[in-house]
Amino acid sequence: MKKPRIKRRKKEAPEAPARITNETVAEHREKILAGGRRFKYPHQYARHRLVINAILISLATLVILVVVAWWQLYPMQNTSTFFYRLTRILPVPVASVDGTSVRYSDYLVSLSGSKHYLEQTEGLNLDSADGKRQIEYIKRQALDSAIADTYAAKIAREKNITVSDSEVEAAIDASRDTVSGRISREVYDDSAYSTFGYEADEYRDILQRALLRQKVAYAVDGTARDAKTTAEGYIRQAKKPTLSALATQLKKAGFVVQAGSSGSVPLTNHDGGLTQAARQLTKGKVSGFLSSTTGDGYYLVQLTSKTETQLSYDFLKIPLTEFDRGLQQLASKRAIREYISVSKTTSEIIYNK
Repeated sequence: MKKPRIKRRKKEAPEAPARITNETVAEHREKILAGGRRFKYPHQYARHRLVINAILISLATLVILVVVAWWQLYPMQNTSTFFYRLTRILPVPVASVDGTSVRYSDYLVSLSGSKHYLEQTEGLNLDSADGKRQIEYIKRQALDSAIADTYAAKIAREKNITVSDSEVEAAIDASRDTVSGRISREVYDDSAYSTFGYEADEYRDILQRALLRQKVAYAVDGTARDAKTTAEGYIRQAKKPTLSALATQLKKAGFVVQAGSSGSVPLTNHDGGLTQAARQLTKGKVSGFLSSTTGDGYYLVQLTSKTETQLSYDFLKIPLTEFDRGLQQLASKRAIREYISVSKTTSEIIYNK
């Protein structure tokens, strides 16, 4: 029996590498690069996914932060310094008046000043029952004030009414006269900080808004101007005008006026400029009309007595009513929207009690 022959396969000789010449160098380079791409593309794909994931995580974090900030500002009404600083950077609204947003920071700066005054100056425990009642009151007061300031700024833009830096400085300068004498600007700024917790720039902003609101209140009140013109006519006709007789005549003409007496006050009393005007008079003399720096109306003052340190005067006031009436009308038309829950029962400006 013949044994089967086992054919052995001859090993193929390895292919000799092609010789690289000037003609084949481009082809050889392409082969090498093609082999490297197998390692490049997987890493490129992973980096692309990493970028997408980073963007998604960032967006998710931003959404969470926005939700947390919304929850703290609106349902929780967080009034901390952090959120006050945040709202100064981000103009988020606390309300709107006649289509104009009321900045949350304007509400918080007013509220924080009132809280600081109650705690540091009055020594009130804000966690007590009385303290909580006071908090509700100053919340309403701060929100009303912020809404009124925004409404005034809207009218000011329409009527081209402005307050210059020099007017703000003049108002500060007038406030530096005290019973003890004239104080320095540094002492004045320190007083604002210790009393209300306001930095100098914050207090300037608050004062600027207050002055603008006063200017607007005078500009929009035609009724008060008519009463003032009528009173000036009566004064020219009277030989010895008295404020009580003038008040009677104005009331008969259908105007709203108020008359009263200051009582004895220091010569440096801060009452909207009335004491300063009375200081310039002789006894029994009636001043010309004054636009009170408190922004509540036109005044006439008549000096009744004066010593080296004190004086007293009678006054007649023509109150400004149109600005507040405009706010009340907007509220009745539901043109004022509030985005936080604050009791309306303590409102003195916007909502009728």
